[in-house]
Amino acid sequence: MARGLNKLSALAVKNAPAGKYADGGGLWLHKRDDGGAQWVLRITIHGRRREMGLGSVSVVSLKEAREAADRYRALVRDNIDPIKDRERQKREAARNLHFLSDIALDAFESRKAELKGDGKAGRWFSPLELHIMPKLGKMPVAELDQKDIRDVLAPIWHDKAETARKALNRLSICLKHAAALGLEVDLQATEKARALLGKQRHKAQNIPAMPWLEVPAFYSGLSDGSVTHLALRLLILTGVRSRPLRHIREEQIDGDIWTIPADDMKGRKDATSDFRVPLSPEAMSVIEQARNHARDGYLFPSIRKGVISDMTMAMFMSRAGLEARPHGFRSSLRDWIAEATETPHDIAETVLGHVVGGSVERAYRRTDFIEQRRNLMVRWSQHVTGQNGQVVKMVKG
Repeated sequence: MARGLNKLSALAVKNAPAGKYADGGGLWLHKRDDGGAQWVLRITIHGRRREMGLGSVSVVSLKEAREAADRYRALVRDNIDPIKDRERQKREAARNLHFLSDIALDAFESRKAELKGDGKAGRWFSPLELHIMPKLGKMPVAELDQKDIRDVLAPIWHDKAETARKALNRLSICLKHAAALGLEVDLQATEKARALLGKQRHKAQNIPAMPWLEVPAFYSGLSDGSVTHLALRLLILTGVRSRPLRHIREEQIDGDIWTIPADDMKGRKDATSDFRVPLSPEAMSVIEQARNHARDGYLFPSIRKGVISDMTMAMFMSRAGLEARPHGFRSSLRDWIAEATETPHDIAETVLGHVVGGSVERAYRRTDFIEQRRNLMVRWSQHVTGQNGQVVKMVKG
């Protein structure tokens, strides 16, 4: 034992009253009046005397305090400030933790260009933000395993099956992103978690749709000229999705053609051009009435600000005692095309804005069937307004 070192004993540390006690070599025990105690190492570096805390006695034993003191005294002999060196190590450790929340945000940033509107709506990130990050966000991604994932998704695995599926898929993307950054992660963790969670009981259900034969009666009831009634009428007549319908602007309409920006067309991620919608005379009449409500360029504004919400139209149908929902009118139109016309498949799918054919086929196709669709939508409007229901034969080309 070196002279002047290791003066204290474990019993002395435990029973000593309040005060300061030297163990030797600059290591001191500081005991407070409240019973608490901590280790302090006194050092002189670059001609300056400093005190370095080594931790509480309740956490750091006498042996551990002496070992730490030996390490730091060795640094001082090498003319290295142990306090600054410890702080540097802490900063480096923090940089290398790579919390899951940081990885997720970085993965989101790298994928924004692939998402509609650069992901500003938040749909890509929200499953992670709501169901993963609250419990796992501050966990180093390298420590994440299938049991952690299983435990956080188990509460919603069956009750919110689609949301849970999206959260799991997004998490898998985050792990691949971490691996691409050079971090050691378990790329199979999400699949292992899926196995632990088991098969989901939830079965995906189609959005309730109104039978096409019942659409005329519903349409005739939308007669008060309100924003909600007019929006539902144009939704039915055009077969578009709710978002582009609710965000329709005056400058998008040129004659009897409504041009929807490519960014608003769900399911057309590879589209490089906008989508044209032919407007029947009945649809043009609805638009003319909607212009009386226009605000800030939008034809269907909400009462306060922005545009009418999808929930507004859905609640209107719900209060009317209907199971069908606004999005279901796309199915009504598609069923009418299939059952009451002889429209070729490509034209029928294009009516709904669906991508048709493979990438090579689409590259050589130079038509969006606008004239065929114009004739078809006129016949649909005639059915919707109760004028006639004769079978129509559409010719492709």
